[in-house]
Amino acid sequence: MGALWIAHVDVTDADSYGKYAALAGPALAAFGGEFVARGGAYVQLEGNDRPRNVVVKFDSMEQAEACYHSDAYQEALAFAKGASVRDLVIVETLD
Repeated sequence: MGALWIAHVDVTDADSYGKYAALAGPALAAFGGEFVARGGAYVQLEGNDRPRNVVVKFDSMEQAEACYHSDAYQEALAFAKGASVRDLVIVETLD
């Protein structure tokens, strides 16, 4: 089964978050992560509004979780912490 990272983000420091984004892309790609949605238009129907929404597709839950815990992604994440308010969940797909 495949997996999706689904992130809802409110960026509070664009410069630091830009450093996160520059490092996160290659870290995700190293684990086969492919962006499906990345900060595009959206309609908030329920819940908390976070103006940046990102969806990344992986081949498996294991790859998605390993990516998150990898040294490369954790290095990127250090720039997002304090520069954003985020929710991130990994969801198994119905392949």
